[in-house]
Amino acid sequence: MQLYNKVDRKVLAELMDNSTVERITFSFYKYHQIKDPQETRDSFYKQWSELGVFGRVYIANEGINGQVSVPKENFEAYRKLMFETGWLNNIRLNIAVEDDGKSFIKLKIKVRSKIVADGLDDSTFDASKGGKHLSAKEFNELTAKEDTVIVDMRNHYESEVGHFKGAITPDVDTFRDSLPIITDMLEEHHDKHIVMYCTGGIRCEKASAWFKHKGLENVYQLDGGIIEYARQVNDEGLENKFIGKNFVFDRRLGERISDEVIAVCHQCGETCDDHKNCANEACHLLFIQCKSCEEKYNACCSDDCKDFLALPEEEQKELRKGKKTTRNIFRKGRSEKLPFKS
Repeated sequence: MQLYNKVDRKVLAELMDNSTVERITFSFYKYHQIKDPQETRDSFYKQWSELGVFGRVYIANEGINGQVSVPKENFEAYRKLMFETGWLNNIRLNIAVEDDGKSFIKLKIKVRSKIVADGLDDSTFDASKGGKHLSAKEFNELTAKEDTVIVDMRNHYESEVGHFKGAITPDVDTFRDSLPIITDMLEEHHDKHIVMYCTGGIRCEKASAWFKHKGLENVYQLDGGIIEYARQVNDEGLENKFIGKNFVFDRRLGERISDEVIAVCHQCGETCDDHKNCANEACHLLFIQCKSCEEKYNACCSDDCKDFLALPEEEQKELRKGKKTTRNIFRKGRSEKLPFKS
């Protein structure tokens, strides 16, 4: 059996856009020592492909981190398959808050050195000694106290469109960047309750253990992250302290948690929180764009990209030939072309 999808991405995207199959999107993670990540990866790829699973999954010696979608009719079969893998038994499947069923177009499982790039040397601290997990109710109660500091463990483009009220939102590009910066920011708060959160909880597992290792004592983490918080708030009728959207790393690029829109279009400054990737494949910059600017710039981040996109496909390829990649996919909104990037 072929263990990689080799169909052209544009073909897969078109197939997904025209598909009528109902799918369920969810995320999961588990820190667990895996002896042979490659063998585990290949086994999962074979099993999951048969169930029509799409998504992005990372496997390392330290565990697994995945965001996937499954045909609704196969969801229970997939859950059963996961639970039958001993170390994944009863793993939490964080089901998406908003889901159009088109979050992923293929299955991609990669073996990496770590399931989240944190830049830490795990041999220098005990990564299993993380902060106390808080339910949504406990999170609301603790964050209402004056001696509590809320820390967003996500990146600038995530917190820009949504975050918890009163949270510290570091202006960082990556999780790796955030750890030393937040360590310095918390230096004056050693006597306070430190409550951290992220999308689904995985970044806080490692970060909370690191901050405890650095001397902070009262460290807490939102169990299941923003996704699980939103579910509990809805199910239990709790106050929702999250404002805006939750950024997600798939084709949706966001799911609404509250009605507030706290960001602006990076091109005109109008209220907007819809992330896009520049339609110019040579750029692909992530940025926020309103409907009016989408029409004006043909879904591009600038006039330059709009003009480039208007060229015949073959001419575009010739202009890119022999040059180093100009794709800005990792720049995440950092561009001098965007006058209203906060």
